[in-house]
Amino acid sequence: MADDKKTKEEKPEKKHAKGEGPPSPPPAGEKKAKKGGKKEKAPATIQAAQGKAHAKGEHPARLAAAYKAQVVPQLMKDFGYKNPMQVPKMEKIVVNMGLGEAINNNKLIEQAEEQLMAISGQKAVVTRSRKSIANFKLREDQAIGCMVTLRKDRMYEFFDRLVSIALPRVRDFKGVSSKSFDGKGNYTLGIKEQIIFPEINYDRIEKIKGMNITIVTTARNDEEGRALLRHMGMPFRTA
Repeated sequence: MADDKKTKEEKPEKKHAKGEGPPSPPPAGEKKAKKGGKKEKAPATIQAAQGKAHAKGEHPARLAAAYKAQVVPQLMKDFGYKNPMQVPKMEKIVVNMGLGEAINNNKLIEQAEEQLMAISGQKAVVTRSRKSIANFKLREDQAIGCMVTLRKDRMYEFFDRLVSIALPRVRDFKGVSSKSFDGKGNYTLGIKEQIIFPEINYDRIEKIKGMNITIVTTARNDEEGRALLRHMGMPFRTA
């Protein structure tokens, strides 16, 4: 009889993993799994965004934080900007190493690529000749150098190492010239020896090579570009 049968016990409610209460919803980008099936993955765009944020890390470049906190207010005061978006900033840094002697020795290109990668933390691009020149024994599409373009955090980190570590290691260093601007706020610096960077192993170098470092800014003229780089720590020559 129905009266004699024991009543079925009610199923207990699911509890939270760390305590009592309703279960927490699934994390963003993950859907509930179907019975007897596998969990569905998040869309590719969400996965890419999560991976990029994880790879970037929690700590931004030191110089990037200093630019927002100190340089921007100072430049707004000096030039009377009303909007922070008017303040000039560094857009990119191009490091170029020309190797004319690579025409006769292809190993120089490989060594230059390794050194630029160690200095900048980014793979270098091999530059090639656009046309043939018989007087220089140059053929079209022949490797004659390498370059690397840095942006965002890598740009700020490279600039920080350049002004804080590399330039003070130059022999008899008295500052860099403040006249090497192109009229539009972009600055080019020539370095005669790559061994001023501590990332270069001196024992593995066969020949001393120089490089050109071009700092591209959003400044409208040389005065704004010079003020920006000075506040960022560029050691300009006073006399």
